[in-house]
Amino acid sequence: MMEELDLLKKDWKKNESSFEQVSEVAIYKMIHQKSSSIVKWILIISILEVLLWTGISVFYNSDEYLKKMHSEYLIGYFKYITVFNYVVIAVFIYMFYRNYKAISTITSTKQLMSDIMKTRKTVQYYVWYNLGMIVISMIIGFVLVFTVDPKMQQLTAKNNGLLFMIVFCTICILIIVGLFWLFYRLIYGILLRKLYKNYNELKKIDL
Repeated sequence: MMEELDLLKKDWKKNESSFEQVSEVAIYKMIHQKSSSIVKWILIISILEVLLWTGISVFYNSDEYLKKMHSEYLIGYFKYITVFNYVVIAVFIYMFYRNYKAISTITSTKQLMSDIMKTRKTVQYYVWYNLGMIVISMIIGFVLVFTVDPKMQQLTAKNNGLLFMIVFCTICILIIVGLFWLFYRLIYGILLRKLYKNYNELKKIDL
């Protein structure tokens, strides 16, 4: 009787081990699919964001304003900045696409963890770049208005006029950047938190 019980225990332990392995494989597949879906959404949102800004730039033509202010020589500089910005954004989108393809491909647990962390860093760099460009663009825009618009020149020439406009522009920049930061934190932050959660689940499997 004791021999039969020992055999049953050994058989149960073998089955328990196999159940754990099956469970880990199932968890890995689920995390893999979720991570792939998250990175795909990051790619889609970044493309939609570029299309949105492109659409806005079509409706708002700064060239006409510069011509009106007799500052046509600045048009070329703005075109260079625009081209540079689109090139950088295109590089980020390509990196998102590469991350999506890498995660979509079935890989080892460690490789998937590495791809998740790489994607998180890419998104963080993308967000900081966009916020930096918003700050730079707004500063250039305000400086341009103050230097080429006669009405603004008259306003800043008054007592404390320049100080008032500097404070006003600083507040505007902080508000706009704050709103964009909240937008990025809401959209990309949610996706990144989900990715990091997947990363922690994979760490448990990999132990």
